[in-house]
Amino acid sequence: MDETLRQLGGLLLGSIPTIILLVIVFSLYLGLVHKPLTRVLAERHSRTEGAVEKARADIAAAEARTADYEQRLREARLAIFKAQEARRQKALQRRAALVAEARTRAQQQVQEAREGMERDKAIARRALEAEAGTLAAEIIRTVLQPAIAPTRAGGIR
Repeated sequence: MDETLRQLGGLLLGSIPTIILLVIVFSLYLGLVHKPLTRVLAERHSRTEGAVEKARADIAAAEARTADYEQRLREARLAIFKAQEARRQKALQRRAALVAEARTRAQQQVQEAREGMERDKAIARRALEAEAGTLAAEIIRTVLQPAIAPTRAGGIR
């Protein structure tokens, strides 16, 4: 067993330079490769995430501008519709006023025409009454004249 321990001690003593070399290689690996690589990967990840976050922020800003634009567009359309409705109402009121004025004028003309017809009717009635008396007298004279004329001509019988 002594021999085994001595051989084991010799192996351990011979492996010390290998262990030291392994520790040096490992520390060089950490210092030269692993830490810079980790730093580059972290920077790349932060830049990628930063770009993604910036893209999300840009998308959110674009959506906000789009929503604002759509809102202003709706408001502009509403204002246009209100203006059109106001003009239409104004035109309808003007039309109604013109129709009422035309109706009033037409009623006045009809009233004036009726009054004129009544005057003409009264004048015609007076003229007919006057002429009726004249015609009645003439008819009576015409009807009675032949009856009177033979009696006068032949004497009294």
